[in-house]
Amino acid sequence: MRSKLFVPGSRPELFGKALASAADSLSFDLEDAVAESRKDEARGLLRDFLVSGQLRETQKKTIIVRVNAMDTPHYEQDIAQVVREGVHLINLPKPESVEDVEKAAGAIAYAAKANGVKTLPGLLLNIETPTSLRNAAALAKAHPHVRGLQLGLGDLFEPYNINRRELSAITQAMFAVRMAAAEANIFAYDGAFANIKDVEGFRAEAELSRRLGFMGKTCIHPSQIEIANAVFQPSQAEIEDALKVVEASRGADQNAVGAYVVDGKMIDKPFVLRAEAIVASARALGLIA
Repeated sequence: MRSKLFVPGSRPELFGKALASAADSLSFDLEDAVAESRKDEARGLLRDFLVSGQLRETQKKTIIVRVNAMDTPHYEQDIAQVVREGVHLINLPKPESVEDVEKAAGAIAYAAKANGVKTLPGLLLNIETPTSLRNAAALAKAHPHVRGLQLGLGDLFEPYNINRRELSAITQAMFAVRMAAAEANIFAYDGAFANIKDVEGFRAEAELSRRLGFMGKTCIHPSQIEIANAVFQPSQAEIEDALKVVEASRGADQNAVGAYVVDGKMIDKPFVLRAEAIVASARALGLIA
């Protein structure tokens, strides 16, 4: 899931184009991308699309729906209508407590049963308030259906007069979310970069989040997809190095060796785990057999 493209729920003319895009995942949005006056309309349009069977044509994409926040009048109906077969994740804005996550998981389970959904969607939790950042690890571990944490820097910074481009603040927030996700053994995902024209700014932020262990980056425009896919795809050199480490680890295990050297670098279990993750990613992307 190197790239995640936002698709406004009120723009059905974009649904097919999004399915045909190079994005690894699509996030159909009922929250910020939809005007208040069109919330009900957007929910209906998205529901009709989800039950139409068109998702079967794109089984390789991860399908996400971002619902409205729990304290809005739209949340309950959003959950009731969009928990459908083929939706992999429900993206929950601004959860701040374990109780929030538990209630959301319960609502999803109820909607799944009501709608005849056999495969329950997981939860992708937005970390976009000071409280959610402070409680990120607890949120990550709040329920078995939590699959990932997503950082939302606009909501986290802008209301408090924190410069959205302040690198020190971005790095601290990313690191905190990544460690919280790691504690729960789930993924961390990077949020949106609003300045579509600033291609290099988007690339630099994506590269930073990748170095900090994030899975991929949100795209608010199709022009950002190619960059995100390139940044979060393992390079040939990374793949070759990882294959060497994995192969060396097999020999070390057979000979009961705990630490060993590969290309002049000492290797032990943490390095093997990273190498195995790179190899698994490369295989999933079809870069190696």
